[in-house]
Amino acid sequence: MTTAPVVPAPTPTPETAPLSQAERIIDTFIAPSKTFTDLRRSASWWAPWILISIFSLIFSYAVSRQVTFEQIVKNEIARSQKASENFEKATPDQQAQQTKIMKYSYVGAFYGSPFLLLLIYAIVAAVLFATFKVAAGADITFGKTYAIIMYAGLPGIVGAVLGTIAMFAGINPEGFNVNNPVGTNPAYYMDPETSKFVLGLASIPDVISIWSIVLMGIGFSCVGKVKRSTAITIVAVWYLVYKLAAAGLAAGR
Repeated sequence: MTTAPVVPAPTPTPETAPLSQAERIIDTFIAPSKTFTDLRRSASWWAPWILISIFSLIFSYAVSRQVTFEQIVKNEIARSQKASENFEKATPDQQAQQTKIMKYSYVGAFYGSPFLLLLIYAIVAAVLFATFKVAAGADITFGKTYAIIMYAGLPGIVGAVLGTIAMFAGINPEGFNVNNPVGTNPAYYMDPETSKFVLGLASIPDVISIWSIVLMGIGFSCVGKVKRSTAITIVAVWYLVYKLAAAGLAAGR
């Protein structure tokens, strides 16, 4: 009798081990594809939010000590011709009231940054989720989009560290620009008297922002199954739209 050949059983492919929250954060900097692929398993985003929040508050404390919120108000009024003219026309009591309101709005923005971050990222997530679903046919949910953006925001920690070091290394409080506090783009090093629109354009090639854009592109590629170049292009176009609109608004001040 002829014995039938024995067909070897297929070798099982081991599943990729799930990443811990710490591993996700570390891999965002050294192996981002691993982090974003793991988001398909779990869209948890609380760990990067906590880490970003901690460094944001440390930077806020440094600003409050080395610059002060009162000085920020003076700087912002001086940078805007309209605001400066209106401030000069006001009575001393009105000036004091205006300064007080502006001061506490900056205090709230800096120390409330962890919660503002949740709102801002939700808006960004909504825009990108709709764009990727409609324009790229991405296989993605809003929750996973939110997680991608949160992890892609981790390079902001580097900016916060650099900014904090600069604060305590000795910064000119009168030259501090709350809208561009860290020297990661050309506008930071330009004459503040330069056209606001030109300064806005010069702030576009920002190292931290570009880093985050690339991470988002990798994230949408890994999670949403979109071609990586397409994903990075979509995010970059929205970034340019935002920066151009901001430059235009600043020029009108």
